[in-house]
Amino acid sequence: MNRFTYSVQEVTPYINWIYFFHAWGFKPTAIHTPEAEELRADALTQLNRLEGQLRIQSLCRLCQAYAKGDDLLLDGTVFPLLRQQMPRTDGEPHLCLSDFVRPFTSGKPDTVGVFASSVSNASKPSDDPYRNLLTQTLTDRLAEAATEKMHQYVRRTLWGYAPDEKLDIPSLLTEKFQGIRPAVGYPSLPDQSVNFLIDHLLNLKQIGITLTENGAMHPASSVSGLMLSHPAARYFAIGPIGRDQLEDYARRRGMPVEQMEKFLGANLKKQSN
Repeated sequence: MNRFTYSVQEVTPYINWIYFFHAWGFKPTAIHTPEAEELRADALTQLNRLEGQLRIQSLCRLCQAYAKGDDLLLDGTVFPLLRQQMPRTDGEPHLCLSDFVRPFTSGKPDTVGVFASSVSNASKPSDDPYRNLLTQTLTDRLAEAATEKMHQYVRRTLWGYAPDEKLDIPSLLTEKFQGIRPAVGYPSLPDQSVNFLIDHLLNLKQIGITLTENGAMHPASSVSGLMLSHPAARYFAIGPIGRDQLEDYARRRGMPVEQMEKFLGANLKKQSN
């Protein structure tokens, strides 16, 4: 288990400003307009104010891993995953994240990283709604930025599968590095309830993260997920799934089908459209 604590200044260079501006309704083509530059200036000023008031932390665990069908075995913990299921006409395979991990039948273990990052704010909300919204959007980006910085260290040193990586920050933010970092709730890992499995592996309370009964993280400016190193690993969307996979996944998760329907409602809803 590895725990990292960062200052605002340390992670600010890793902020992806495109997503910051997206949260404010700016299109990518408008991020260099006078209005956007004014917002960025306000954000940088606010970051200076927040130094010393924010607690920015990350956790990382490198697990001995195997793929067993559509499950991962992470230090012996079963981590079920979903597989793309909609018919394809392009000849591409139906992907699952376990495809990028060495199979159990090989008899040779692989490695998978499990991570979480969080930003908590010790200061009281301002009477200025604009400043409060600015702070919230910044803490969201700082959680992602802390993860970016942590993942860079993991690749180069801790895991060390890319010791000679020499990417500048713009290249990092466009994910030019080897491997992927799928986050919980994103298209390839849509089931928020796997945060309970991540909590089992990491003990999220170490960095102040608690989970609701639905697996949502508090503080809200938190992110969790997996780190895969396979050179061919890429992002994809699970998309719509059928009742057969829902029932199989619920069995593998050890949860009632009705409960899994709530966690995967978006994937099931898309199928019925």
